[in-house]
Amino acid sequence: MRADRLISILLLLQNKGKLTTKTLAKELEVTERTIHRDMEALSAAGIPVVADRGKSGGWRLLEQYRTNLTGLKANEIKSLFISPSFQLLTDLGLTKDWQEARQKLLASIPSSLHKNADDVWSRIHVDINAWRQSTEKIESFKILQQAIWDEKKLQIKYERADGECVERIVDPLGLVAKGSRWYLIASSNEDFRNYRASRVKSATLTNESFSRPKSFNLVQYWRDSTEKFIKSLPRYDVEVEISPSIVQRIKFTGRFVQLIKMDSPLDNGWIPANLCFDTEQEAKEYILGFGDQIRIIHPDTLKQNIYDMAKALVNFYKQDNGR
Repeated sequence: MRADRLISILLLLQNKGKLTTKTLAKELEVTERTIHRDMEALSAAGIPVVADRGKSGGWRLLEQYRTNLTGLKANEIKSLFISPSFQLLTDLGLTKDWQEARQKLLASIPSSLHKNADDVWSRIHVDINAWRQSTEKIESFKILQQAIWDEKKLQIKYERADGECVERIVDPLGLVAKGSRWYLIASSNEDFRNYRASRVKSATLTNESFSRPKSFNLVQYWRDSTEKFIKSLPRYDVEVEISPSIVQRIKFTGRFVQLIKMDSPLDNGWIPANLCFDTEQEAKEYILGFGDQIRIIHPDTLKQNIYDMAKALVNFYKQDNGR
């Protein structure tokens, strides 16, 4: 509704200061033309919104103006009371603070809405851990946090994926939790990089301060970085026909395969499907594990490679039994 959007614009400007039309349009998922019309409506209603022109321009409220719109809707209250990951709070050392903040937040809303908050706690729980959790030990996590808040350069010893350790001095900009893993986002000479926190073998806080880039937005950076990473991942597509006896197992695919598409069954009951792997090796090992329950349609080279693997396996056990 437009009234809700106008209130959202007002609160955004109050909390974040100057914002461009483009930023507001993206935040509220409307067109820039709609934002201009909304600004006209706010101005007509007596709200002191001002448009600054130029390179650093944007919309802002006149100084000293603040709205008294502090009421929260039921769904807004629910969103605030959804519990974050207990594991991530523990990693950050904020479990007790979060519990106290939750009680203060509960005390700040009308008693008639307490049940909504209680319902969220008892009905929604966020658990980001895998079923077989392997907890990563992060040696210098507190130092990473301190450097980020204090804006101090860090000297780190980092173990790369190939096992080689390198030493670097970086400007720590933020921490991101992906699942249950933490990543340090840092820059060096305006080159932004992601460091898996568990691979930071040591971190030393220096006395040298740094200035955070004014244009740096951690959330947007991580989204862009994630999208770029996904696009760079290797891809190996396979067309197959699947026996009806393993359909349910295929639908719950593991980490090495993705079920892209499954078509209607053929006359013989088998089901055409498209699978995606990172590499051909993963495809060979996965499909061979199902024996005669998956028939490869394409590529032909994969058929031959799996045939050769199966033949080598049979010969291996023939020799073993002949001892």
